[in-house]
Amino acid sequence: TLLALITGGVLVFVSPVQAVATEGVLDSCLLTKPAARLTGCSQDATTPCVFDTTPKCGACCLVQTLYSVTDWIFAVLVAVAGLFVIIGAMNLLMSGGEAAKIKSGREYITYAVIGLIVGFLARAIPAIVKLAVGA
Repeated sequence: TLLALITGGVLVFVSPVQAVATEGVLDSCLLTKPAARLTGCSQDATTPCVFDTTPKCGACCLVQTLYSVTDWIFAVLVAVAGLFVIIGAMNLLMSGGEAAKIKSGREYITYAVIGLIVGFLARAIPAIVKLAVGA
């Protein structure tokens, strides 16, 4: 049942994502996330950043992609962590004083906290890359 719940949750988060196929080589990208706009990139959300005319456009698009990916990772980790907290709480409530079930419940909650920490660290990756490429 746990695997079914996790799989269902992942499908709910992932199913709206649609891959758009393009022919040839990309010549621009649209920067929709304000934090992805580096100095020297298109500052307008409606104007695409063109690779030929803007030297830093590739870095801006990379940071944009990293923001999108880490947002998805964070959403999935928060959902899984919430599920782990619920399972851990249920184990604690239904332990009946059994030391093994109490330990199991605490471990689930500990793993949930670790998952949230990893999620918050994932949110920092684009900022680190932005510094590395010279924001």
